[in-house]
Amino acid sequence: MRIGIVVDSACDLPQAFIEENNIVILPITLHLDGRQMIDQRDPSTTLEFYAQHVAAAAQAETTAYSVEQTKKLFLERLVIDYDLVFVFTIASSRSPMYDNVKQAALTILNDYKVPRQAAGIKTPFAMRVIDTQNCFGAQAIPVIECVRMIKAGESHNRIRERVEYLVQNTFGYLLPRDLKQLRARAQKRGDKSVGLVQYIIGSALDVKPLVRGYRNDTGPVARVRHFEEGAAKVFKYVEGQLQKGLLTPTLLIEYGGDPANLAKLPGYADLVDTAQRKGVEVFIAMMSMVAGIHVGEGALGIAFAANEHEVTL
Repeated sequence: MRIGIVVDSACDLPQAFIEENNIVILPITLHLDGRQMIDQRDPSTTLEFYAQHVAAAAQAETTAYSVEQTKKLFLERLVIDYDLVFVFTIASSRSPMYDNVKQAALTILNDYKVPRQAAGIKTPFAMRVIDTQNCFGAQAIPVIECVRMIKAGESHNRIRERVEYLVQNTFGYLLPRDLKQLRARAQKRGDKSVGLVQYIIGSALDVKPLVRGYRNDTGPVARVRHFEEGAAKVFKYVEGQLQKGLLTPTLLIEYGGDPANLAKLPGYADLVDTAQRKGVEVFIAMMSMVAGIHVGEGALGIAFAANEHEVTL
């Protein structure tokens, strides 16, 4: 069975991993600075965004890949290239992407026979739409496991059960460098988790919230003083989770801008060393433009699958 994988462009996978595994991207369009920027996870375009547009991005609007665009992509290409496609979307609580794909699937599964028969394919086509219930780097954790299981020749039912289990047990942590972006974006969405008073105090004292994504809920779970010191504490905390054991041998670390800057953060090298000793593969990714409009340039993100736990820094 030919199994394909589709993600939206908010899924912060490394570009090399996307290309190596032929992962298809559902683009998200950003409307900012009087122009449209299509986030297709192109590294050069993303770096340009961080260099030239991120300051104005808090007021950006985003447009998810539409129902019609999704149907067109599948019926013209994917129903021919694959027999089963797993679609992983950003949290349904944060975007209409999941609903759009689910709605498109109704037509796709009714209409796929004509293009497949024209291509000489007589077998059925199926698709599974997975709400990752998370954002950015955390979206990538079940995708990476899906790729591993496909390569191992696992059945599609076992893959589905496994990724649905991981969705419920994946944690994504984000540490913003500048609260201005997070505050403005939260205000635009009507999210009061970063209020004006907390913003003023936090800016004056250089206090940063550690934001967690988990089971379709996103909010602060801890506060740290100074970004570099906070990053070191977060890295140390994740080292502790590695010592306890993860649910997959996978750790994703992402950065709002050039990921080479991660190596400059205190505690980063120790975390990577611990992961290697524990047999955990570390994936390094650049945050998407969609992530950038929410948490800003220079933000740190870490994602992994683990048993439920409290955050203690």
